[in-house]
Order: sequence, then C-alpha cells, then structure tokens
Amino acid sequence: MRVAFVLGTTSGGTGRHVRMLVEGLVRRGHHVVVLGPGSVGERFSFGDAGARFVEVPMSDRPHPVNDLRAVLAIRRMTKDADVVHAHGLRAGALAGLGLWGRAAGRTRVDERSGATGRVPLVVTLHNALTAGGLIGVVYGGLERIVARRADQVLVVSPDLGERMRALGARDVRPAVVPAPVPRAARRSPQAVRAELGSGGRPIVLAVGRLAQQKGYETLLDAARGPWPGETPLFVVAGEGPLLGELGRRIEAEALPVMLLGNRDDVPDLLAAATVAVWASRWEGQPLSVSEALMVGRPVIATAVGGIPDLVAGAGILVPYGDAAALRAAVQDVVGDGAEAARLAAAAARRGAELPDAEDAVESVLNVYARS
Repeated sequence: MRVAFVLGTTSGGTGRHVRMLVEGLVRRGHHVVVLGPGSVGERFSFGDAGARFVEVPMSDRPHPVNDLRAVLAIRRMTKDADVVHAHGLRAGALAGLGLWGRAAGRTRVDERSGATGRVPLVVTLHNALTAGGLIGVVYGGLERIVARRADQVLVVSPDLGERMRALGARDVRPAVVPAPVPRAARRSPQAVRAELGSGGRPIVLAVGRLAQQKGYETLLDAARGPWPGETPLFVVAGEGPLLGELGRRIEAEALPVMLLGNRDDVPDLLAAATVAVWASRWEGQPLSVSEALMVGRPVIATAVGGIPDLVAGAGILVPYGDAAALRAAVQDVVGDGAEAARLAAAAARRGAELPDAEDAVESVLNVYARS
C-alpha cells in the first residue's frame, strides 16, 4: 500500500504520532511519503524511519501564498497514493482542497481485478479550538471543509466527534493515539528534589506548553492557596508564548511555582512528583497524561475533551476553571498518604491497559481497508 501522510507545523504529539505510524507501516512493507514543513521533517526525521519526506510549506496560520503552494504540492505528490492521511485540521483542509475534483482522491484501478475506486482521504483531528474571534471563524471554515471532503475522520475526543458529525462528516471514529513507553528515571527522587530545592514539601508537577489551551491561570490561582498544611511546590515543565506573563505573575504574587522551561528529564520529574496536574481548557489524548498513568503517578485533571475516557476513573477530575476544586483535589492527595497510594495504584493499572504502537498501526490499517 502507498500511504501519503500530510501534516502541518508541529513540535509535539502530532509529529511523534505520525513518526510512530510511519515506522509501523514501513515495518510491514508499506510505502510511505510524508508531506509537511521542512522544520517538521528535521525534527522528526521521517527519512530515518523509512519514509520519503517532501517539504511542503504549511504555516500554522492562514497564509494565502503558502496555502496555495501547499494545495498544489499535495495534489501533485499524492497522485499515486492509495490513501491520503492528514493530521490536524489545517493539514486536513488543505489536503481536502488539494484533492478537489478527484472526489476526495484520484480514481484508481486495482491491478488484479481491474475495478476502479476512489483514493480515500482520512483526517485525524488532534486538537480543538479554544479561542474565538476571527480565528474561530477561520477554524469553523476549515472544519466544514474536512467534514465534507474526508472519507473518514478520526478524533481524539468525543466532543470533536460530535462536532464533526453535526457538520456532516460521513464516517467519524475514535483515533488510537498511544504514548511511547516512558524511559526509566535516571536520577533518584531525592536528587531531583535537591535540584528543585523543595526540601520535604510535596511536589505538584504540570507538564505542557505554556499556551492558552492549558489553563495555567487556573493552576496559579490554585497554587496561591490558602493551604491548611505545608504549601506544595508547583513545578511546570514546558515553554510557550505565556512564559513571560506567567513568570511576572508568579513573581508579583510570590506564588510557590517554578517554571522550568523545556525538560528532557520528565520521567525524573514524574518520579519525584507527589501528583501530576492538568488544568487545561481542552485536551484530546495528551501523551503527558498517558505517561503519568504508565509510571503510576496520581493524576488530577480537568474533565474536558478526551481526558475522562483516557483516565477512566484512575484519577481525580475537576471542572475547568475551578481553582478551588483543583486546590481541594491537590490537598486531598498531598495531605493523605493512603489516598495518594490508592491513586498511584489505580494509575498504574490504567496505564497498563492503554493501547501501544502496534494497536495504533493496526487501527489505521483497518481504517484504510474500510475506506
């Protein structure tokens, strides 16, 4: 089978997911080409995984010239594909436009039977929009293109599926997006605690990009207290556009929060953490939550997007934007060793149930076969 992946600008989970699929498909003898920005090709080294990478300009915001070039390049580079699989809304919409006039794909002829059929367009949606205004209007237009042009839409959360069905998508199914098995911690929790200067205080770890979607303003509200016992140390691993704003607030309010920037030792931080927390406005199937479950860390997260299905009762869920509920959940864990141990055991059990890379590859092959 000849599979063409299309993806836009990404530095995180979407790119790692496509790289994983490429490795699995190539291992099974399929021919794979990946179309995307040059920075994505460099970061994820699809060529090293056995795929052919073709640079296609795709910015993360509307850009008429680049978008037209992307549409034409997708049309040209997918003419021999058996299936086109786009990842992300913009990539999916551009792929749909690139295949316009081919009824979502070129007409192909089976070499053995002589039968003709359409080359399908599959789109995996990894994220939802959490902003309004002009961006929301543009996003809505892209959603309609994907709903009308894709043969199958794979979604990382039930709410995304409901929205795409409401827009008229023909076939909507859950996406299988596993996290890689986390490496073992290389340093002891004591060494990590010494680096952070936490002493005997509980560590509350948050991992994620410093962006609007992640709800860090609520996390800071929760960190402010009051705390009935010892004040935990909130540690945030990640970078992003809100770095300066968050840093200024932490300093101005003397909040017990450390911004660590990007880290390549998240397994070490998880091993030292008392609890891992997500205050997000929306999430799909965040790899960081899966990793925390797999290593048996207590999890507290907002009940948004795909998180309830991912956690499946193995953690504490709180409403988005409710700092008091988030603070109370943290206090329940850091103030009660038995509760922390119960949640850690539940997380480990759930982590052992999560799908792996082989499950994800088998899932997309089944999707391609149905298309």
